[in-house]
Amino acid sequence: MLPEIKLQGDVDVAALSPLLRGMLLSVAYADGEGGIGLTATGAMNRKFVHWAAVNFLWPDFTAEDLYSMNKVLNESDMPPLWVVRDMTRHLKLLRRKKNVLLPTKRGREFLLNPQAFFDLVATDYLYSYVHATEREAEVQARLRWWRMFLNLLNIKAREGCTPLDVVKILNPDFAPLSDTEMTLEAWELKSDLQYGVLRRLCWLGLLYEAREGLTLLQDGVFHKTPLWSACLQLESDTQSDIGVH
Repeated sequence: MLPEIKLQGDVDVAALSPLLRGMLLSVAYADGEGGIGLTATGAMNRKFVHWAAVNFLWPDFTAEDLYSMNKVLNESDMPPLWVVRDMTRHLKLLRRKKNVLLPTKRGREFLLNPQAFFDLVATDYLYSYVHATEREAEVQARLRWWRMFLNLLNIKAREGCTPLDVVKILNPDFAPLSDTEMTLEAWELKSDLQYGVLRRLCWLGLLYEAREGLTLLQDGVFHKTPLWSACLQLESDTQSDIGVH
């Protein structure tokens, strides 16, 4: 059985969750600007993509990050926007009318009380959403491991942990290897952990990655945010530590 996500604590969800904040800002923009303009191919137009890059404050996808790689920004250049658009469509917060996306009645209810939608957004995104770089079979296969992943991170991310720290616990055979050897030997496991688990938890706002002073290829240290304990109750809440056995 999947761990239930149920927001109970008094936290500023929009400040902590890049995904909820992006959805909220997008629906608010559509409500205030007469809709989000679409290109002839149905993508969000450059005017909105630029606005989103500046205002979303998405970790690793700020306007500075994005414009360092592209002179102009299209929807395809901003991966978080794909998720925001998918989730607002899935939850019926925005609807397409000719060449614009407009807020629905439910979308306006979301603007008034976004916290009331968090449990649904979080559950769908964490457990069901299929990223553009994934296959549905991978997301389905991961379902049986989510309780273990969340309980492990519940303990290790209290003080901070790297992806390789977690890999060593998941597969103790990797523990004696150097970080360079680990990167080669444990590539598949580490990649699935980074993109299938840690990225989802960071984009949802339950974890954040401390990356100050690191290069693009270096792993940061992952920590829990106040949103974690506000919406998750896990078996490991009273457990002190877990190590490599």
